[in-house]
Amino acid sequence: MTAARIGAGPLRRLVVLRHAKSAWPEGVADHQRPLAPRGRRDAPVAGRMLAEADCLPDLALCSTAARARATWELASAEWGTPPPVRHDRRLYAADVPDLLEVVHEVPPEVETLLLVGHNPGLEDLVLALAGDGLDDTLDEVRTKFPTSAIAVLAWHGAAWRALEPGTALLTDVMVARGRKK
Repeated sequence: MTAARIGAGPLRRLVVLRHAKSAWPEGVADHQRPLAPRGRRDAPVAGRMLAEADCLPDLALCSTAARARATWELASAEWGTPPPVRHDRRLYAADVPDLLEVVHEVPPEVETLLLVGHNPGLEDLVLALAGDGLDDTLDEVRTKFPTSAIAVLAWHGAAWRALEPGTALLTDVMVARGRKK
């Protein structure tokens, strides 16, 4: 195990939520694509799953794409008091270095951070950060990280800028798609 996982600071959690299923309307730019009916059903379920798993964030960082913003709005509406959200264009079509750059800017008082964004960047981020996983969680992400999927990574660190590849433990993977909760 790395020092970051065995106690070099407070326990932190990075919760990664891939946006819900989007529609592909003709003539609409990718950044403006809305959620599909299934996405509008699944996003609130994802919010309830996060609440039931006690994974509510202190701060959310959300892509500026319409489908990510709608996912955030529907998921967070399931919580009593949603946390602050920052919409960041850098999360749209981001790769692992871009995503880490945004995460590294998070204030140290945030213990649980939620990222709402897109694949393949989010899946790649989860796999890059996870030095290990509980049960078959890593295999689940490697197989498929579908729309409305949630990954929870835990690590110990004094500041978010210390989060680096291989330093977190993938503790849970949940998929809202098709659940009626």
